[in-house]
Amino acid sequence: MSDVSEYDLLVIGAGSGGVRAARMAAASGANVAIAEDRYLGGTCVNVGCVPKKLYSYAAHFHDSFDDAAGFGWQLPGPASFDWATLRDNKISEIKRLNGIYQRLLEGAGVTLFNARAKLVDAHTVKLTGEQGEVMVTAHKIVLATGGWPWVPKFPGSEYALDSNQIFDLDTFPKRFLVLGGGYIAVEFSSIFNGLGSETHLIYRGELFLKGFDQQVREFTCAEMKRKGVNLHFNTNIERIEPSQGAYSVHLTNGDVFEVDVVLAATGRRANIEDLGLDSLGLSADETGKIPVNERFETALPSVLALGDLIAGPELTPVALAEAMQLVDYHFTDTAPQPLDYTTIPTAVFCHPNIGTVGLSEEEAREKFTHIRVYSTDFRAMKHTLSGSQERTLMKLVVDDATDVVVGAHMVGEEAGEVIQGVAIAVRAGLTKHDFDRTVGIHPTGAEEFVTMRTLSRS
Repeated sequence: MSDVSEYDLLVIGAGSGGVRAARMAAASGANVAIAEDRYLGGTCVNVGCVPKKLYSYAAHFHDSFDDAAGFGWQLPGPASFDWATLRDNKISEIKRLNGIYQRLLEGAGVTLFNARAKLVDAHTVKLTGEQGEVMVTAHKIVLATGGWPWVPKFPGSEYALDSNQIFDLDTFPKRFLVLGGGYIAVEFSSIFNGLGSETHLIYRGELFLKGFDQQVREFTCAEMKRKGVNLHFNTNIERIEPSQGAYSVHLTNGDVFEVDVVLAATGRRANIEDLGLDSLGLSADETGKIPVNERFETALPSVLALGDLIAGPELTPVALAEAMQLVDYHFTDTAPQPLDYTTIPTAVFCHPNIGTVGLSEEEAREKFTHIRVYSTDFRAMKHTLSGSQERTLMKLVVDDATDVVVGAHMVGEEAGEVIQGVAIAVRAGLTKHDFDRTVGIHPTGAEEFVTMRTLSRS
């Protein structure tokens, strides 16, 4: 074992939050190291938002080819899809991004250890990797190891893939089944349906996307069905059995499906196994998260945590914002205001996309005495010629007492792009009157957010 190396900060995990914390701390003058035993960029870059969005783009082309005919475009023949091309181009892009992350760390003067980390005490970490075992001490240690897919145990669960494994299939599945009702399940059912699979989504609850606005959930359900996704609610997988190179999936309602791939998109849990936290008296709470204070300090003040390890939205931009806050608290003279988690926008890249910011209608009714709801449901201008029956939903939720817009929601093409701009207005606390006084851009779908005048309900 080599001599002990000493740092002001050691970050464990080179995902989005960890890399940002390391770079910003180094920029403040701190001596910083980061340890990663898998891949630079973390879940988002390698097996999360980036490859998922690339696959979502690929799946949208199916609709685009169909829509083109109404605008006078004719393909030479039926469009065909080659899975290997998409998969391998994605792999090349991820390798490019891995290299960018490495250069960012090197450029910031951060020492990179390609090693597995385990805490020894409040300031000491054992790193095991390419250089054997190395002992590192640090004034502060940041845990930024993110989440890891969780698959429930049932007969044959070992045949189900998790969301880390689904991107690199050897062959494209003609029949695809997803278990789950969250972001990942809904997105991948749309993706594989759009790429050409016969797709089934299985969810034990009444309706997927629990926690989202109810009208958004119902509208998305109808649109996904329209696009051909087979949705099965109030049921679960009882068992999976191998069947002639494929799988027989038996449901608790008695249905049986023959499929080529089963994806268990059943949630993610804090990736803290074998980090040595238990020996230091650090453990996850009943929600599976590591408790921290507003300074991101755990029960051991020298050990910090951020991102998917702590309570809050499991979103890459949240981890980035938390990393900036953490560095300001501990490595600069800045005294930042605590993050406002109530107006964080998010998108679900199902087809059509969902974009949302602020409170759902249900949350607003619980919080405020009286609310007003404005919504519109329309067929986009594009589809007057495309022939597609796809519809778009836009919705504003207003606190009646103050006229402040407390929630904005959209289901439709490029919903995430539209809601990002609207999120600034919601974060700023603008009123419905402010929205009404804003001149729209015509003809766009987004202008509906400033032209909705008719009250839907109160």
